[in-house]
Order: sequence, then C-alpha cells, then structure tokens
Amino acid sequence: MVALGCVALLGYFAWYALKGPRGLPYLDRLQQQQASLALDRDAARKAREALEARVKLMRPDSVDPDLLDQLARENLDMARPGDLVVPLPQ
Repeated sequence: MVALGCVALLGYFAWYALKGPRGLPYLDRLQQQQASLALDRDAARKAREALEARVKLMRPDSVDPDLLDQLARENLDMARPGDLVVPLPQ
C-alpha cells in the first residue's frame, strides 16, 4: 500500500510538472518573454548610448559647433545672415 501511495504521489507531481500551471509550457513562455525583454533591453541600451554621445558633444568644455548650429536651427528657428528662408503654408 505504501509503495502504491508513493507511486501515485510521484505520478501526481510528474503530471503537475508537465501539465500544471507552472509546468513546462509555463517555462517555454518565460523563455520567450526573456528573449523579447532582452531585445528591448538592447534597443534601450543603444538609444541610451546614442543620447549619451549627443550629450557629451554638448558639454560646456567641448561644444561641437556643428551640433550647436543644428540645435539652434531646429529649436530656435535661427538662420545665418546669408541663408534663404522659405516659409511653408500651415
């Protein structure tokens, strides 16, 4: 009787490991989610590195003149004296 009870208990745990809510299908979903999150993390890391490089160019001790010119034109609508400005209808 004890042996039969042990086999039944072992069978229950084996079924639960294979088909239960936290079994092998759950492990597969977790691995897929981990891979997806790793891709998101890598994309965020690249974006952060690009922003860090851009911030490095804007530091007061080493300002990049081309970046400063680009930012002034985009954000402040500035132009050089010889530039031709064509207003677009809105």
